[in-house]
Amino acid sequence: MSRKHPVIAVTGSSGAGTTTVKRAFEHIFRRLKLNAAVVEGDSFHSLNRAEFREAVKKAEGDGNRHFSHFGPEANHFDKIEDLFRTYSEVGSGKKRYYLHSDEEAELHNSRLGTSLKAGEFTPWEDIPEGTDLLFYEGLHGLVKNGTVDVSRYVDLGVGVVPIVNLEWIQKIHRDAAERGYSAEATVDTILRRMPDYVNYITPQFSRTHINFQRVAIVDTSNPFIARDIPTPDESFVVIRFREPKKQNFSYLQQMIKDSWMSRPNTLVIPGGKMGFAMEIILTPIIEQMMENKNK
Repeated sequence: MSRKHPVIAVTGSSGAGTTTVKRAFEHIFRRLKLNAAVVEGDSFHSLNRAEFREAVKKAEGDGNRHFSHFGPEANHFDKIEDLFRTYSEVGSGKKRYYLHSDEEAELHNSRLGTSLKAGEFTPWEDIPEGTDLLFYEGLHGLVKNGTVDVSRYVDLGVGVVPIVNLEWIQKIHRDAAERGYSAEATVDTILRRMPDYVNYITPQFSRTHINFQRVAIVDTSNPFIARDIPTPDESFVVIRFREPKKQNFSYLQQMIKDSWMSRPNTLVIPGGKMGFAMEIILTPIIEQMMENKNK
């Protein structure tokens, strides 16, 4: 961890809703006039789109039906650790971009003078000097595997983890809308990822400082036939704090209407207040980080 060059990591599974948290952080950075070095977790995959598909076929041919983007075989866990360590020491490091779409490829090709395609990576490049903090959003912001321990360099770890049935509903609908996948294809992906989900995704939520878990209050007992994603008004958000003594829960309950404490370290809020709650909770933490940085 670093007072001079803090590292913030938002981690969550595919379809968990980490984008909502990212947007809340963007609002905070803008309001506090902070220059954040933003790093996307997908950029640390070890295989591009075509290579990954071939690797899946080969693994299945060898009898392994659980090769996934969640595990160490398809990721550079060591490079995430190297970046977090280097940034915490000197405020710089190496990053790149994974090109999700043709639009992203066109944007970076014009910037770099390359001819890359969707599903490929840009070259590694240095993070510019002078950033105030590092902000990571992705799958493995607090991952551990063997001697690699990314979490040791994280100053603020935030987990985004809906209850699993809700997470699956979100993924099924997102994959259909954005990628044209059938529900059957998405379910196959979910099953293939399950061992890596259990071993590498879930344990991270015990290392975070704060977890935001959305819980639906409608029936999600069979996520594979759900016609709609439960709306924010059809859910609560359970917020767990690792260090509750640092929180003013009376103030938070006063500011967030209809919130209550379910445990001494857990605040429950209406689902529609998630973004608002994030900004209220996270802003003073980041302000304190900047005060420590400048001392």
